Amino acid sequence: MKKLFKVLAILGFILFSAQLAIAQSADSMDGEPLHQYLKQKMIEGGAGYMGLLLFLLIIGLGIVIERVIYLSLASVNSKKLLAKVEDALTSGGVEAAKDVCRNTRGPIASIFYQGLLRSDQGLEAVEKSIVAYGSVQMNQLEKGLSWIQLFIAVLPMIGFLGTVIGMVMTFDDIAIAGDISPNVVSTGMKFALLTTVAALVGAIPLQFCYNYLLAKLDTIVLDMEDSSISFIDLLVKHQK
Repeated sequence: MKKLFKVLAILGFILFSAQLAIAQSADSMDGEPLHQYLKQKMIEGGAGYMGLLLFLLIIGLGIVIERVIYLSLASVNSKKLLAKVEDALTSGGVEAAKDVCRNTRGPIASIFYQGLLRSDQGLEAVEKSIVAYGSVQMNQLEKGLSWIQLFIAVLPMIGFLGTVIGMVMTFDDIAIAGDISPNVVSTGMKFALLTTVAALVGAIPLQFCYNYLLAKLDTIVLDMEDSSISFIDLLVKHQK
């Protein structure tokens, strides 16, 4: 839980810093309140287009928060769990060890439990059960990451599309006015730049969060593999 609070604090600090930077920019330009400044930029960038970018960012951050919580809860002290399982096997046998696994959260405890269910069928059956159920737990841990990766890829593409649309709008305005004055080209250029900035602002934090989740996932998977090997050795020792 401490790691979860630490991650949420970092995300909160990033969002607060971004909000402070935008607020300072708004105050330095025209003295407008922050919400009025953002509303104006949303309108200038196209409410529908900017709303789509904001929607994708919110969905992506929602998946990130859910995954951070899930992976944080999935992390356990595997050494302590192995010690508890060993003590339970020594004092109460397989059923006592099952109770320990049932009362412990996380994929490692679930894998141990599946192995204990087939402990009377031999070590080969236990190993097959651990490998099969480990794959199931891997799929649960990786759930949602593909969507985050999709949003990271799609957001800049939508921003680039906004850039192209803004350039087309600019040339249309020039053709209609027959002039290349700043007043003519400002609308299209502003649309192009605002959509690009909004897309990058959405994709960059998602990329950082995605890399963090991958690192967290790799740590859990490595712990699962090491713990599974130690668990098999523990069962061999218990049977002897």
